[in-house]
Amino acid sequence: MALGRINKLETFGSVDGPGVRFVVFLQGCPMRCKFCHNPETWDFSIEGGARLPAEAPFETSADDLLKKALRYRSYWGAEGGITVSGGEPLAQLDFMIEFFEAAKAAGVHTCIDTSGVTFSRNGTTFEKIERLMKATDLLLVDIKHIDNVVHKERTGHDNANILDFFRYLDEIRKPIWIRHVLVPGISDDDSALMRTRDFIRTLGNVERIDVLPYHPLALAKYQQLGIDYPLKDVKSPSAERVANANTILETAKYTRWK
Repeated sequence: MALGRINKLETFGSVDGPGVRFVVFLQGCPMRCKFCHNPETWDFSIEGGARLPAEAPFETSADDLLKKALRYRSYWGAEGGITVSGGEPLAQLDFMIEFFEAAKAAGVHTCIDTSGVTFSRNGTTFEKIERLMKATDLLLVDIKHIDNVVHKERTGHDNANILDFFRYLDEIRKPIWIRHVLVPGISDDDSALMRTRDFIRTLGNVERIDVLPYHPLALAKYQQLGIDYPLKDVKSPSAERVANANTILETAKYTRWK
């Protein structure tokens, strides 16, 4: 039995997949995105690392977590279910497999919000990912930046295996929603947006694309945690730049679940 390291739970999520969702935020992420809004989930330990004052990360079994989630099932409706976010869900594969296989056995719609940074086609990691995908209905994914050099500069990791993860999900025809965080000076230049669009055009499993305007609301978290926030002087993108990104990324083409 694998224990999951949990940062927090959200019982009535409305922006993490279709319908009303029970959202699980796992503890631990190998990336350090400059525009991350959940820095409290970075550390893999539930005992160490930076913590928000009211935060109490914990460990739990898949069965116990599912029992908690199912208490809210009556609110999910026909489209809702469970979403696991983070942190990075694919960094806890054993727990995720147990949790989602139990959820599917209970007839629950399952969704993963992931960067794909831990994806590999090699060895037991790939075998576990294949097994997890059989119990996963939908993935929420994003391309932090299409350029590999810029991606590494902005996140601490290159994007080669992340883009390969997108290709793998297309190969197995696993539905995805793509969410692009539009950050002025980082992910909003037209040439990068056009390269991102061209990559998305190669995929046949995209159900929805959302442009998410950057906002500085995470600044308070960084200040509480005593972590320097590199984007403290960055403003939210203008409505014109958001509309421009929507046009370039052709978000209107993807009409399911609007």
